[in-house]
Amino acid sequence: MIKQTLLMIASVISIAACSAGTSSNIEAINNTNKANASLAVATFAGGCFWCVESDFEKVPGVTDAISGYIGGHVENPTYKQVSSGQTGHVEAVEVHYDPNLVSYGQLLNAFWQQVDPTDTGGQFVDRGFQYRPFIFYHDDQQKVLAETSRDALAASGRFDKPLATEIKATAHFWPAEAYHQNYYKKNPIRYKYYRYNSGRDQFLEATWGDDLHKPEEHGKMTQVIPGQNKYRKITDEELKKTLTPLQYQVTQEDATERAFNNLYWDEKREGIYVDVVSNEPLFSSKDKYDSGTGWPSFTRPIDNASIVEKKDSKLFVTRTEVRSKYGDSHLGHVFEDGPEPTGLRYCLNSAALRFIPKEDLEKEGYGSLLDLF
Repeated sequence: MIKQTLLMIASVISIAACSAGTSSNIEAINNTNKANASLAVATFAGGCFWCVESDFEKVPGVTDAISGYIGGHVENPTYKQVSSGQTGHVEAVEVHYDPNLVSYGQLLNAFWQQVDPTDTGGQFVDRGFQYRPFIFYHDDQQKVLAETSRDALAASGRFDKPLATEIKATAHFWPAEAYHQNYYKKNPIRYKYYRYNSGRDQFLEATWGDDLHKPEEHGKMTQVIPGQNKYRKITDEELKKTLTPLQYQVTQEDATERAFNNLYWDEKREGIYVDVVSNEPLFSSKDKYDSGTGWPSFTRPIDNASIVEKKDSKLFVTRTEVRSKYGDSHLGHVFEDGPEPTGLRYCLNSAALRFIPKEDLEKEGYGSLLDLF
């Protein structure tokens, strides 16, 4: 009973330290700014931008998709110039999305189901460099996720030919002329006629079959880290044998460890943090910061799809609990008082994590994440 009471007191103290109160007036004033600040950007090229824009705007969590041109050596090019193949640009789409609703991994899945990633000469009826498929990453995290997603797709056996989709750093994006934006909405008959005759949908249906754009398939494909399907939760009997009492209490019974008296609150080495139960990679030292709370704090996970959020109304306060996707381990909570660029603070328990230094990533089987550093 004394032990349970101490855990309850520690949990109450953690709320005071981990929660940040704001007045309703300030919160209302900042609602719009927070919403805009929380949006992220991804850029893809997949042939005719009318089709790519249309498909991405159907993905829940995408707020806007803009057709345009990227790369090349001509400033502010016109459609006529780009379509000539002489400017070095490709038709591309800039996707604005809410990472709280859709992860970058899910956008990658949606992209693969829009294109022929093996085509080196264009896409479907549109031929030439300006129609080739590309993924343009905006930061190192997107680069890692894109590369591992591509490798996972290549290893899946879905395609007979090698994948030819290049992954490159983003360049200046020039929005296309106004008449190209939302073309599928403005000119539905012409758009449908073009799309049907391009052969795109026929190829996608033949390649993906019943898996095409199925929500459950998107869920499966967000396993963008090679070998991710090996992560699982072991039996309770095994957990009690392999975890320390504190690790078990935190991950399985939602306990909270003591602040400033835990393994990683002041850890400053480069590396990643994995679930102590399932070993699935969750957070990177690149996103770790000193929040002053006495618990390891991060601005974002390696991939949003690896984190499950749940409402937690225990102890008379509503918070957002954070759990691992495969291990279902209680990790901690997330709050909206973090620093830029996300404005989030993932306040975690060290007992739920295992730290792997950068120099050991290859040896431990996480070599694909070295590009994070």
